[in-house]
Amino acid sequence: MAVKRITMQDVADACGLSRNTISKIFNGRGSVSESTRRAVVETAKKIGYVNFPENTAAPEEKNIAILSGSKLRRHHFGAYFVTSFTDQVCRSGYNIKMYEITDAEIKERKLPPHLQLDDTAGILCIELFDQAYQQMIAALGLPCLFVDGYARENKTILNCDFVTMENYAATQFLVNHLIDKGARCLGFVGDKEHCNSFYERWSGFGAALSDADLPVDRRFCILEPDGEIYADADRLAEKLNAMPHIPDALVCANDFIAIHVSAALKKLGKKIPDDVMVTGFDGSPEAMVVEPSLTTVSIDNNGIGRLAAVQLISRIRNPGCPPVWTAVTSTPILGDSTKK
Repeated sequence: MAVKRITMQDVADACGLSRNTISKIFNGRGSVSESTRRAVVETAKKIGYVNFPENTAAPEEKNIAILSGSKLRRHHFGAYFVTSFTDQVCRSGYNIKMYEITDAEIKERKLPPHLQLDDTAGILCIELFDQAYQQMIAALGLPCLFVDGYARENKTILNCDFVTMENYAATQFLVNHLIDKGARCLGFVGDKEHCNSFYERWSGFGAALSDADLPVDRRFCILEPDGEIYADADRLAEKLNAMPHIPDALVCANDFIAIHVSAALKKLGKKIPDDVMVTGFDGSPEAMVVEPSLTTVSIDNNGIGRLAAVQLISRIRNPGCPPVWTAVTSTPILGDSTKK
């Protein structure tokens, strides 16, 4: 008696799937998860299906997940970065899926429920500054890249790629400029523990003062945890007014903070830069239109976005290469908030 030939329909019936889905799997077409593909191939072999096409192997997963710890608001570096990153990724044939991670998911170290790892080729994390959560992502075994991270991340060991702007030397440049223009009492404004970039800017601030034999006096710093205070000129004015005296210069962790510090100084009747010099960081469009224009540091948002995309795609295609940590040069811009 002739042995019944097992067909693709038989495989479909055994798996409880449509023949069209089985055809996609065997011919490498369409989007089918890796777990489903493996289960179908295993079942097909068990029931005696032998007519496997040569390209039965799973096609390369084409989704890259962007995980963000907050909405990428206009004053955030990430809002500018994502556009160039997405463009480069899509030009390379990948799809982008974006996920905003909730506070509860961060606390419980959980991925978003609709993120399917089987369909994900790589992960990019931005505005995610929780150490335990980043370590959980790094341990997933997928190619991943962090853009910035938790404070002191550059002093820890993570088996992943890391891309950021250069912060330390650029802040030293700003401080040296302020000292050259006569500042002897300088303060720092911003939560140095908020993220690695802020911590590097704080470290550059301290290093430049040390090189000039000037103290880091925290009585002239505002280092509260990141929150609404940095967007509230009245509360910042209260903090400034409580200092022994207003310092000669204030180095702010970013432009957003610097703009509100400038508003607070004006409320106190201080003239910028005659009474107090102010610097920011980020090179945001707002820094150029406020009065006076900010001395700041321009970040190559588009260049960092493209570099991050190239690095993550390279990691996906060459997973055995050692991790790469990259800092892209930042450019100081002298505005009217510091003396000429």
